[in-house]
Amino acid sequence: MTAAQADHARARSDIKELPEGFKHDTPRVEDGAAIWRIARDSKALDLNSSYSYLLWCRDFAATSAVARDAEGEPAAFVTGYVRPERPDTLLVWQIAVDDAHRGRGLAAALLDGLTTRTAHELGVRRIETTITQDNAASNRLFASFAERHGAPHHREVLFDAGRFPETGHEPEVLHLIGPFEPPAGPLR
Repeated sequence: MTAAQADHARARSDIKELPEGFKHDTPRVEDGAAIWRIARDSKALDLNSSYSYLLWCRDFAATSAVARDAEGEPAAFVTGYVRPERPDTLLVWQIAVDDAHRGRGLAAALLDGLTTRTAHELGVRRIETTITQDNAASNRLFASFAERHGAPHHREVLFDAGRFPETGHEPEVLHLIGPFEPPAGPLR
C-alpha cells in the first residue's frame, strides 16, 4: 500500500453503515434456509443446494455476515472464506439482498462490515470475488468498495465459458481488490 492509500484509509469517513433498523451479525445454521431463499430469489446468483447454505452457516460463519431486520430475520447476506494459500485474502463467494430491502445500501454496508471484522480478527487485507460481466449491480458494488477503501482493483477472467459443463454460462471475472487498511475504531 502506498503512503497516499494509507492516508486515505485512515482519513475516510464514508465507510457504509447499515440503515437504521438493521444490524450486522454472523450467520447461524438456522439462517441457512433464509439465505438460500434470498440467493434463489436474487435471480443473479448461481444457486447452490440448500444443504450447502446450512454448511456455510456452520463452517464459514466467521468469514460471512448477515444483516438482520428489526424482527431478527436475515435481510441480506455475504458469504466468504479465507483462501488457504493466501491468508490475507477473503474470497467473497456470494452477496445478496432480499428483494424487499434492495436499494437501501445493505450490500455495501454488509461488505464493509465483514471486511472490517475479518481485517481486525484475521488480518485480511485483500478481497477477491468473481462476477459475470452481465451482473451490473455486483460490478458496481465491488468497484465502489475499492474506491471507498482507496484500494487497487484489478480484473481478469478466472474461468472462461468453456470451463463450465453447461452451455450459456458467462465467463467468471476475478476481481482482485487490495491491499487495503481496515478503518480505525471499534468493530461493528
